[in-house]
Amino acid sequence: MKQLLFIFLTLSLFCCSNRDSEPIYPEEIMTINLTSSAFQNQQSIPLKFTCDGDDISPPLHWTTGPSQTKSYALICDDPDAPGGTWVHWVLFNIPADINEIPEEISNEDTLENGAVHGLNDFGKFGYGGPCPPRGTHHYSFRIYAVDTVLDLPGKISKQELIEAMGGHILGVGELIGTYKRR
Repeated sequence: MKQLLFIFLTLSLFCCSNRDSEPIYPEEIMTINLTSSAFQNQQSIPLKFTCDGDDISPPLHWTTGPSQTKSYALICDDPDAPGGTWVHWVLFNIPADINEIPEEISNEDTLENGAVHGLNDFGKFGYGGPCPPRGTHHYSFRIYAVDTVLDLPGKISKQELIEAMGGHILGVGELIGTYKRR
């Protein structure tokens, strides 16, 4: 009985997410360094990457994940949104040999390199920039190293992506940008 309980608890750590829609992963997970040439961690996101500017995606770069990495996934969201966390970007199946996203990538559902956009909370594919109704908001960009290429349709939500990544995350990195409308 104790063995069954241990197996159940172990599996739930790898396959489930917590109530904040974030995956739960083992403590030994690799830390990936995620950066942008457009803004520093905990600093303001430039206007052109917001709804008040050109609303284009910022450039991102990350350190290589573990050797078992088969793909990367990217999620950007705003936990400060009045109605709860607002999802700005869902991108998955980024090829394992890629470690950067250039500025202003296409919002097409599938990119030339095979990466697939999920749906953001604007109901669209691709990136939707910061557009807070009031105050300064924090935008969390997270990159995940995944040990598989996910067999998912493009029209998935952040939550569906997190559930699909359960038990497959090898590494994670985070970059936080801030924005306050003028």
